[in-house]
Amino acid sequence: MVPVGAIVLGPDGRELSAATNRREADGDPFAHAEVLALRAAARELGDGWRLEDCTLVVTLEPCTMCAGAAVASRVGHIVFGAWEPKTGACGSLWDVVRDRRLTHRPEVRGGVLETANQAQGIKLCQRIEGAGLDGGLHAHGGGVIDGDHDREAGCQVPRLPTERP
Repeated sequence: MVPVGAIVLGPDGRELSAATNRREADGDPFAHAEVLALRAAARELGDGWRLEDCTLVVTLEPCTMCAGAAVASRVGHIVFGAWEPKTGACGSLWDVVRDRRLTHRPEVRGGVLETANQAQGIKLCQRIEGAGLDGGLHAHGGGVIDGDHDREAGCQVPRLPTERP
């Protein structure tokens, strides 16, 4: 099983929340890292449920439930580390987030671990996974990511095409 971690960054780049999958630990089929992180980010922002201009960063391509949650919460951007050909819903198996029938479609940057900047993508995903390894869910102000530059980790989040190669 691949460990999945997610963080949500606010419009200013401040880390609003971080979570890991809790499905097995909690016996909750909905306790995916993305859903937990989106819920905590909404509470942290205190602006209802809309996460406009926020970025969801995930180690693995979101499934249909998590992609739908990202759309429903109105996140502006989704960045993920690896494509998931069996369950991925951001371009692999389905493309839920870019369905033209939806009123909101976040920008997607997928497969950051599959690029020439793989080392930087790994660093980012290690940071995500490390954020919730104590089994908890954190909503806090953390590292600052300004545009594409993570000053805390000293690395660049790679710019990737929005379509899968």
